[in-house]
Amino acid sequence: MPSDGPDAEVPLPARNRHRALFRAIERRKNPPLRRTDITVTDEAAVKRAVKAASLGNGMEWFDFGIYSYLASTIGHVFFPSGSDTAQLLSSFATFAVAFLVRPLGGMFFGPMGDKVGRKKVLAVTMIMMAVGTFAIGLIPSYASIGFWAPVLLIFFRLVQGFSTGGEYGGASTFLAEYAPDKRRGFFGSFLELGTLGGYVGAAGLVTALTAILGDATMEDWGWRVPFLVAGPFGLIGLYLRMRLDETPAFKKLEDSSTHRASEGASAVETTVTGDLKRIFSEQLSRLILCICLVGAYNIVNYMLLSYMPTYLSDEMGYEESHGLLLLIATMVVLMLIINQVGRLSDHFGRKPLLTVGMLGFLVLSAPAFLLVQQGSVVAVLGGMMMLGLSLVCLLGTMSAALPALFPTQVRYGGLAVGYNLSASLFGGTTPLVVTAMISVTGTDMFPAYYAMGASLIGLISVALMKETAQKPLEGSPPSVETPQEAAEIVETQVHQPPKF
Repeated sequence: MPSDGPDAEVPLPARNRHRALFRAIERRKNPPLRRTDITVTDEAAVKRAVKAASLGNGMEWFDFGIYSYLASTIGHVFFPSGSDTAQLLSSFATFAVAFLVRPLGGMFFGPMGDKVGRKKVLAVTMIMMAVGTFAIGLIPSYASIGFWAPVLLIFFRLVQGFSTGGEYGGASTFLAEYAPDKRRGFFGSFLELGTLGGYVGAAGLVTALTAILGDATMEDWGWRVPFLVAGPFGLIGLYLRMRLDETPAFKKLEDSSTHRASEGASAVETTVTGDLKRIFSEQLSRLILCICLVGAYNIVNYMLLSYMPTYLSDEMGYEESHGLLLLIATMVVLMLIINQVGRLSDHFGRKPLLTVGMLGFLVLSAPAFLLVQQGSVVAVLGGMMMLGLSLVCLLGTMSAALPALFPTQVRYGGLAVGYNLSASLFGGTTPLVVTAMISVTGTDMFPAYYAMGASLIGLISVALMKETAQKPLEGSPPSVETPQEAAEIVETQVHQPPKF
């Protein structure tokens, strides 16, 4: 006799009804994608977006990098005479000041980018960075106006920092939303190619000017030239960015919001997109993960690309131009391979590449700095290459991995807030912390230990993140390169019935 208990077998007609009901519920919750829902990217538009975002980002980091490579000279020009260490610490403290306001810039520009669009905000950040950098080149020295020289320097560094708060989150979001899902890592890697290009341009210009003018003339007026170049560079970047269309993902989000509003949706629903309260409440776990990932990444990034020339000159006795030349050589190598790293992240996934980079810093930082301390050109270059090859695994992957942490509605805001909070706490303070701790502890190996600690946190963070390679961005429909791919997605959609 059939059992009347809870484990009794469900008759076949009832099971079929359950399946039909389940399918109906699923279709209402997740309606099948139509061909028009899927974004088919325009290759020419993607290339224009990549060019504008990467060149604009490169110009931003050219502006920012100049200060790092002229840190010693700026210390002499803008601060009272005393010990070289005190002037250098003052210069790096002013470098760190810009990072203190980056979170404020992120909190301001990020939500704005989610409301009014990525393109408009990126144009504003470009203008502000160019104005701030150009103005620094016009400030009289401490010998001329005394106390007001460092005050003005700090003010325009704050302008730079505030604008940078909206730059990386916006530029990486812009590229991630333009790129097709299967090539997001490759196209995203061009953003960091621009960053490296900006640093190389800044280091190359400072090195060339120092070689041509000499240290005395550089300290007198030559240091101003790289800052003044920022004016025309900023206009070029602004022109490139203003020619772009808004990202397809943001357009679809905007159209959807307009449609909901026309159907009588609440004002809160249509205006709160990207709001800070929403980011900190609904996205808190993702925000913390972003902060940890970016903290580890920024410490090792600024350790090599910003601090290393100062380490070579102040701790190893290298001439500033020699240290910069070695760093330029390292960065050129990274520029040659970074796009291939982006391709690898599309093929193997973001997590494997990020893990390799973090493990590289954990295992190789101490040997690399021991090599650098040998002093010979070959040893120093070898140590920097060891760190550089670990860094490029992060550089070529982060631009695609970080935007995918957040849904489209709060992507710009979430990434801008998380990235800049972390950069403020860990990135911009790296040269200051390392310089101070070497002075306190008396060990030249502290930079290696600092990088190793950061990479350990990075490894834990990578283990906790989800793999997002070749997947649509959360909150956006799939993005493909051809109509055929779109048709295949529509045809292969299958809603699995429940198992009873």
